[in-house]
This record gives sequence, structure tokens and C-alpha cells, in this order.
Amino acid sequence: MSDPEILDCRGLRCPLPVIELARRLPELPVGAVLRVLADDPAAAVDIPAWCRMRGQEYVGANGSGYDVRRLI
Repeated sequence: MSDPEILDCRGLRCPLPVIELARRLPELPVGAVLRVLADDPAAAVDIPAWCRMRGQEYVGANGSGYDVRRLI
């Protein structure tokens, strides 16, 4: 498995990390993992919720990163 792509959203507040995730994920191939680095506490709720609404896989949290796999 390859390393995830990194999207650095540290310092951005809600809803900007999710907006940046929505912009970046379509640029990646299906099956790729994007690690969103975010220090806004709302990201822990917002990113998994966005994945459920958009049909993407929330892989889990890793330190200050949230891993999302592109499914569609």
C-alpha cells in the first residue's frame, strides 16, 4: 500500500478543512488515501460526517491526521 497524500489544513477552522478535502479528493485516483492534517477540534466530527454524506470511506484518525479513501 502506498503512502497517503497529505492535505495540510492545520490552522484552518470549520468548515475550511472539509471544503479543502472536497476540492482535493476528486484529483486523486479511486482507492487512494488522503490524510487531512487538521487541528480544529470540529474536524473529528466533520470529516467522518462528510465521508458518510459523500460515499467516501473514513479510514480513521492518525495523530492530527484524518484518513479518507476515495471510493467514487
